[in-house]
Amino acid sequence: EARRAVDLIPIAKDSWLGPGFVTNLALVYAWTGERDLAIEQLQTVAKIPAGPPYGDLRFNPCWDPLRGDKRFDKVVAAAKAASR
Repeated sequence: EARRAVDLIPIAKDSWLGPGFVTNLALVYAWTGERDLAIEQLQTVAKIPAGPPYGDLRFNPCWDPLRGDKRFDKVVAAAKAASR
């Protein structure tokens, strides 16, 4: 269902709500052990202003399944840069 939400309201169609759906899809992937897919989604959405906030990615325990992955560290750094 999370994938369907992204398909129904993609970022290209709604730059405000779309990133939230992509972020939620990344969470679903992270929680179900699909690390590569989660990080792939986050790499896209973390660079834009309406993407997940830096503080959320850095401190929210929901993202714990991705911690320790260098790709996730890069996503967090991109979110920090986008928040400035």
